[in-house]
Amino acid sequence: MPGFAELALAGAPIAGGALLGVVAGNLRGPDLRGLIKQDMDLLERLPADQVERRAELQRVIDLRVDDIIDGVDRNRTMREVALSYQGNWRDIVLFLCGILFTIVWWNVPHSRANWLLMFIVMIIVSFAAGLYATRGIVRALRSVVRSDDPQ
Repeated sequence: MPGFAELALAGAPIAGGALLGVVAGNLRGPDLRGLIKQDMDLLERLPADQVERRAELQRVIDLRVDDIIDGVDRNRTMREVALSYQGNWRDIVLFLCGILFTIVWWNVPHSRANWLLMFIVMIIVSFAAGLYATRGIVRALRSVVRSDDPQ
């Protein structure tokens, strides 16, 4: 059984990071469209003589519709920024930090149960960050060469 405990302890940082990534990708806000439908149904069922309640409920519906419109505009802006991302100094900094952390991890006592697993993961992460940094540098160099081209 001590072998399973060491294996679980070795994979804990990696599993925690993966779990955080999964949770961050699955966070969702309230279903505004469903709430609007429910509110509109309620608005239809309210008697016409309850003018104040109908007005307040209509105001709430209008606010939720405005929230949907704002969300669509925000998502479009974020999507444009994400698509325009070409790679820049952050990729290089991430690559250098990955390399430095890998070097630091090399100096951690090798007797730790999670040492080898974490070292392999850090090499893979550093390699991936290096690919992104290289891609950004190549794109930047191509754009400089093209701007210097007299054609």
